[in-house]
Amino acid sequence: MTQIVLPGDTNALGTAFGGKVMEWIDIAAAVAAQRHAGCIAVTASFDSVQFVHPIHLGDVVVLYAQVNRAWRSSMEVGVRVEREQADEQQTRHHAVTAYLTFVAVDKAGKPIAVRPVAAQTDAEMRRHAEAELRRSRRLEERRS
Repeated sequence: MTQIVLPGDTNALGTAFGGKVMEWIDIAAAVAAQRHAGCIAVTASFDSVQFVHPIHLGDVVVLYAQVNRAWRSSMEVGVRVEREQADEQQTRHHAVTAYLTFVAVDKAGKPIAVRPVAAQTDAEMRRHAEAELRRSRRLEERRS
């Protein structure tokens, strides 16, 4: 997904509002989750958001979303956000990393099963394993 940072997306310093970037992340992640599930997928949680580099007015923002792992009805989606400065087209800088949990639901809003993620490459297998660790931490926090 690609966005351009417009004046209404920025704060007094000319950098993108964190909430606006999170909105874009949520949309990109929802598309990835819904494509994987083949049905509606709703945001269950924003598990982690790390703002690595500011995003400025006029920057082009490129969001990459991928389902890292799927369980019964839930999925972890990782999103990497990169920025291109207006005067440095084609040079991208990592700006944000986020992890979200989505749940696949039927038309009545009830959770439904999703297919597992078939991790094949080394990078996919690493993301698959790391997603399980993050899920374990989320479940432990929920029990606390």
